[in-house]
Amino acid sequence: MNRLFGSALTFLCLQLVLQTSNALKSPWRYECVQGHCQKRANNNLTQNTALSLSACRIFCSDVGAIWPKPTGEVSVGNVLSTINVHSIDVLGAQSESTISDLVAGAAKIFRGQIEKLIPRNSSPKGGKSLVVTLDIKDQTKNALSLDLDESYMLKIGETTDGRVQALIVASTFFGARHGLETLNQLIIFDNLREELQIARDVLVTDRPAYPYRGVLLDTSRNFISVDAIKTTINAMGASKLNTFHWHITDSHSFPYVSKSRPELSNYGAYSPDKVYTHEDILEIIKYAKQRGVRVLPEFDAPAHVGEGWQNTGLVTCFNWQPWQKYCVEPPCGQFDVTKPELYDALEDIYNDMFDQFQPDIFHMGGDEVNFNCWNSTQSIVDWMGKKGWGRTEADFIKLWDYFQNQALEKVYKKAGKKIPVIMWTSHLTHKEYLINSLPKDKYIVQIWTLGTDEQVKNLIQNGYQVILSNYDALYLDCGFAGWVTDGNNWCSPYIGWQKVYENKPKKITGDKRKQVLGAEATFWTEQADSTSLDSRLWPRASAMAEVLWSEPETSWRAAESRFLIHRERLVKLGVNADALEPEWCLQYEENCPIGGKFNVDNRV
Repeated sequence: MNRLFGSALTFLCLQLVLQTSNALKSPWRYECVQGHCQKRANNNLTQNTALSLSACRIFCSDVGAIWPKPTGEVSVGNVLSTINVHSIDVLGAQSESTISDLVAGAAKIFRGQIEKLIPRNSSPKGGKSLVVTLDIKDQTKNALSLDLDESYMLKIGETTDGRVQALIVASTFFGARHGLETLNQLIIFDNLREELQIARDVLVTDRPAYPYRGVLLDTSRNFISVDAIKTTINAMGASKLNTFHWHITDSHSFPYVSKSRPELSNYGAYSPDKVYTHEDILEIIKYAKQRGVRVLPEFDAPAHVGEGWQNTGLVTCFNWQPWQKYCVEPPCGQFDVTKPELYDALEDIYNDMFDQFQPDIFHMGGDEVNFNCWNSTQSIVDWMGKKGWGRTEADFIKLWDYFQNQALEKVYKKAGKKIPVIMWTSHLTHKEYLINSLPKDKYIVQIWTLGTDEQVKNLIQNGYQVILSNYDALYLDCGFAGWVTDGNNWCSPYIGWQKVYENKPKKITGDKRKQVLGAEATFWTEQADSTSLDSRLWPRASAMAEVLWSEPETSWRAAESRFLIHRERLVKLGVNADALEPEWCLQYEENCPIGGKFNVDNRV
């Protein structure tokens, strides 16, 4: 149950203690009136208690304006203490523990986030020391898993010697890191007094509702720079998302530098500088883990392969025309799964990926296989004929099964054990093929079709664990111009954050909600690259983050004020998150449609 202490319908009833100086830098202050921070002129009577907008938001907004909304108790007192940016210590792991480097990295990130709160040309002085203590019970777990405990408890108070003390208690590093994110959101820059301030007398208990909270990024259709990937991971960590699903290759390009098969990126990358080297990948993995994010590689097969494979003899239909007959977009390309040497190549690639990523789960892709491609390849048809197979859909399902079973064994071999494998919804997940093709004890199914698709119902009824990426709410590349046709792209219209927020697992799966591991916002890059990534992905992916963390019963209207605040946080972190409404509405929120209706008849 959430409880927010220290707030009232009107700030006139709240005697807020500001442990700061009284020299105000602005003629404006804010009061909390009926749940909205309202702009007021300052005067002599309000000098001592005047609140900046940032301070008002902590006390006036729901649950201290924290995003995503905590799932346990939230208690915020009525005191703000000034802190010294040059006196912040984070104490945590024992030096010999397996998480000591992670804690050191998270502490550095935390201090860096606070520094970014300070505006250019401002130099706040003085304030109390802030001591953050991380009490991590299990200091052996240094990697995410689907059953990992990500809960935390945060307490903020003052010590007898006048320092501000923040205590974060968590079972694992990843829970403690989430606690640091929440703590960061309770620290503000007060532009009235040019001070850093922290909410005091705080208690938060919190844990996520779903274990899998992801973002997919396609880096094949258009190359995405390492710096842009890092920015995405920054935003993920700030929103408590925990899985970066890297769709690293496709038929368009092969930017992944395989140690075993370097010729694939030599021939398949757009240019020599548009590749991900071994060092790049390790850097991204480390960067992500310090922010509580696993990097999940996907090697999509047997379709979605092409560039880089031209000289191997292992791919058919590559760039065949007219492409509409052989795939959903150019260039086409599928593996010739009858070639024995294909499985040697797959084993090499899997070996490289498992060596680098060390994933606890693996994504094998498996979507949009075009049977006409295989049916138009004489050597494949002849091979099937020798097995007594025909050329019906059911026969090509047998061919696909043949590939999938051999490829899965290679995955298990290189993982050293049977690990969970994710597959997209496809022909294999159709009712008549599902159980025999993708046993539920081996596969997790990621749903990209509509949330109302009959496949969803069938998967749930048959006991499968699923990840939601239904395109009607979570394909964030939708709503732009068509590129292989005129008009808009295939999944238009544009998906607003409100629709993302209302895409709740309970609505889709009902009483079978426990079979939902979580969800993933997807960003395919046919029409985007590093220059447009931030604004198209953020802040909308953060709306999904709250749904998966908090499982809110209320609608987007109840969350809108906090969502706008969180978008500002992302911008301060260097994420070019898209604007949602005029800045005027942040200063006069009672006059904008937060939680209400906008009268279009009054527009000029």
